[in-house]
Amino acid sequence: MEIRSNNKAKHRSQKFAFGIFRLLSLCIVLILFAILGFIIYKGIGTISWDFITSAPTDGMTGGGIWPAIVGTFYLMVGSALFAFPIGVMSGIYMNEYAPKGRLVRFIRVMTNNLSGIPSIVFGLFGMALFVNYMGFGDSILAGSLTLGLLCVPLVIRTTEEALKAIPDSMREGSRALGATKLQTIGRVILPMGMPNIITGLILALGRVSGETAPILFTCAAYFLPQLPTGILDQCMALPYHLYVISTSGTDMEAQLPLAYGTALVLIMMILLVNLLANALRKYFEKRVKTN
Repeated sequence: MEIRSNNKAKHRSQKFAFGIFRLLSLCIVLILFAILGFIIYKGIGTISWDFITSAPTDGMTGGGIWPAIVGTFYLMVGSALFAFPIGVMSGIYMNEYAPKGRLVRFIRVMTNNLSGIPSIVFGLFGMALFVNYMGFGDSILAGSLTLGLLCVPLVIRTTEEALKAIPDSMREGSRALGATKLQTIGRVILPMGMPNIITGLILALGRVSGETAPILFTCAAYFLPQLPTGILDQCMALPYHLYVISTSGTDMEAQLPLAYGTALVLIMMILLVNLLANALRKYFEKRVKTN
């Protein structure tokens, strides 16, 4: 009887704990849907083909956001081209080549600290290094490199954890068949870890797509209705454009609907990037299974 009562008490405790977890999860989902619903409700009336494909006019109280969309896309692609190779190669080195000891622990601690630095500090560093010292000026190149530095720690940690999850038997089996360590990494380990590495890149791009402080110091223009012609040009970007039309201007009542529309477009862009990345993840997972 005592054992049965103990089991019932444990069962009640377990149900209570699971109930709390479900309630917290539901709260998070409800908060997310509340934010999305609010933005959609306020911004859907502004969305139109003209709003998406035209440049701002009348002191940014009219027109659209096409230059900001293009600038945001350039910055996301540029930061990914910089951060992805460096982050993946660094993660491979830390997990596959670096001797386990103080060096790896030190690099890991520094990587974690780097990922916790406020983005405005990255902006100041990017301005000092890329804009002033290297002479890139306020440009897409300087902004992309700064955002790339913001991405690198997350890509490194994700790559390292993805490679750690692969059993050592896969490495040993490949080496037993005569493959070199480099061939093992390139043809066995990296393809198996690629789905999780892609997830890290998604998270990194999702973060940089909404950053305002780094591009404020390195590339963002207050009002630039024409498209950039090269990587050394300034550009408009959705996060900074949203900040500008929400906090300054000549007619805040006319600009506020544009701000909600801009926020909705930014969310849609991030959603499209996530969908594309998930498609790539599934593609690599299928390749791993078929191979």
